[in-house]
Amino acid sequence: MAQAAEAARTVILTVDDDPGVSRAVARDLRRRYGESYRIVRAESGESALQALRELKLRGDLVAVILADYRMPQMNGIEFLEQALDVYPGARRVLLTAYADTNAAIDAINVVDLDHYLLKPWDPPEEKLYPVLDDLLQAWRSSAYRPVPSTKVVGHRWSARSSDVREFLARNQVPYRWYSVEEPEGQRLLAAAGQDGRRLPLVITPDGTALVEPEAPELAARVGLATTPTADFYDLIVIGGGPAGLGAAVYGASEGLRTVLVERSATGGQAGQSSRIENYLGFPDGVSGAQLTDRARRQAAKFGAEILTTREVTGLEVNGAARVVRFADGTAIAAHSVILATGVQYRQLEARGCTDLTGCGVFYGSALTEAASCQGQDIYIVGGANSAGQAAMYLSRGAKSVTLLVRGPDLSASMSHYLIQQINEAPNISVRPHTVVDAAHGSDHLEQLTLRHTVTGVSERVDAQWMFVFIGAAPLTDWLGDAVLRDERGFILAGPDLTADGHPPAGWELDRPPYHLETSVPGVFVAGDARAESAKRVASAVGEGAMAVMLVHRYLEQS
Repeated sequence: MAQAAEAARTVILTVDDDPGVSRAVARDLRRRYGESYRIVRAESGESALQALRELKLRGDLVAVILADYRMPQMNGIEFLEQALDVYPGARRVLLTAYADTNAAIDAINVVDLDHYLLKPWDPPEEKLYPVLDDLLQAWRSSAYRPVPSTKVVGHRWSARSSDVREFLARNQVPYRWYSVEEPEGQRLLAAAGQDGRRLPLVITPDGTALVEPEAPELAARVGLATTPTADFYDLIVIGGGPAGLGAAVYGASEGLRTVLVERSATGGQAGQSSRIENYLGFPDGVSGAQLTDRARRQAAKFGAEILTTREVTGLEVNGAARVVRFADGTAIAAHSVILATGVQYRQLEARGCTDLTGCGVFYGSALTEAASCQGQDIYIVGGANSAGQAAMYLSRGAKSVTLLVRGPDLSASMSHYLIQQINEAPNISVRPHTVVDAAHGSDHLEQLTLRHTVTGVSERVDAQWMFVFIGAAPLTDWLGDAVLRDERGFILAGPDLTADGHPPAGWELDRPPYHLETSVPGVFVAGDARAESAKRVASAVGEGAMAVMLVHRYLEQS
């Protein structure tokens, strides 16, 4: 009964300026879906937007929006672009004539279009209903399914509160944030029997109150998978960045029983990117969160298990099995393993930064903090693409953004397109030959001491926000001596293991290691953790796919 009630409140909205077509679409929708969904129709983009706003205020859910392309005042693409702000989780369909097919294809990237239908759609049993059935199923299994949201009560300048918000956001868990200083935040604290001394307080959809929860407990309570369903797999992928997600998609889609293990949230550093504009197939760019969400859903669709908040502490060889050990003492095994652990930003060693991490000093984009930066001065440390993407994103609402670069300019490690955008942004400035010597503040960042590395002159500036993107350290220390690594910790593979013409020590096979194979047969590496890798999203995804191909070759010969 509860599910039926939820479905009855869920809306399928259609908009077409031709009354006859509008009625025909609504008629066909009601005939198939009228018992389970509420069908709402409109005859202009503006009236449809008004209907969506009213539905939002009432707390109703919208599963699918169908919009005609050719409408006066506001065409279908323009309408869907605005509808995306009201109901970002609704699946979007464009109704178009054959002559407008190119516009529909363009809309796939402009408004993240899910499908376009050519008019007429008769018979609906063949051309309309199968499409809608798939979209409704995708909506029901998405993060926008009808479930109450998680509530987080915390302090603006609390590192732990910031961590929890970032964890939920990166794992696509809907939540509402309440400051402990707000009346509603105080009411929630009182209801949970808390005085606010221990924050954050997380209230799960079932009403459970968690005080200062650790990531594994939080993940389990909000519905993320943390426990494997089996002891043995064909393939274990360690790391949920682009390389790991690519490997999971290709492994599961090709019939391998695949499990992906991630210690925090899928997406890696790319998942924190505000906008990736040089990834193939997205001419208008795509956010790291969008790309990650699509990849994760794609992997799950093919049957890959995705485990979060599982810290891997060891890799062992036990005959033909490759054993992966977790921090809690448990383990899983597989025929093969792909190491896609990626890298993390190096910590800024400037005095005071450690104490202020999460309280004005952030590593990576920390996009959950962006709304709090409106109208303020922001400092970004770093000169690579991730720093440039963050600068462009934050500049939309910030008073000013200052990039602090150790080198003479941005050309050494930033893509040309980003340098051009930064040069054209009126509120972004670049300070070359500049490093941070100290961060100052009591409970949050208040000032920075900057030093010019050529002249030696130091300057103290007011600052409440600093985002750090410096260097990349591989997340491979847990491997110990299990596989060969270079002096910086990056994993050696393929030709790098046989540079002297001989296989690595302990290699017992009569063939050399495959291209992405490590010093342990059946254990492969993909993405940024590999020595001399390209450190780009596209190459990481490609290596994940290539590693799966080599896994198949390895399994065939084992």
